[in-house]
Amino acid sequence: MSAYTCRTMAEPVPTEIRLRRASRILEVSFDDGSRYELPFEYLRVHSPSAEVKGHGPGQEVLVTGKHDVGISAVDPVGQYAVKLVFDDGHDTGLFTWKYLHELGRERAPKWARYLERCAQARPAGKTPE
Repeated sequence: MSAYTCRTMAEPVPTEIRLRRASRILEVSFDDGSRYELPFEYLRVHSPSAEVKGHGPGQEVLVTGKHDVGISAVDPVGQYAVKLVFDDGHDTGLFTWKYLHELGRERAPKWARYLERCAQARPAGKTPE
């Protein structure tokens, strides 16, 4: 068995990325025919940056209070990712094509898990931000 394995299926690549500021949505269409509408808040709280993800398993940081966050720029990084510049000053972490596709494909369960974590972190009787 070879130590090198070829991918049998190429990872989806965006064909269009549209920043819709008024509705706070990043719309991403992929060459596999999928199209996702990713809310800015969802992207901010799931940033692939070390600030959010930590430096290893179990070090994730719960980011809250980003309901009104905006994206001021979408900067391409080579042919594999974009850097999103959020208007709260956050601009680290590269959103690779693979990760953007994952965020779109798994939006419902990822968002549900995020809301669950927020509820668990909130003191009893306190309303969400």
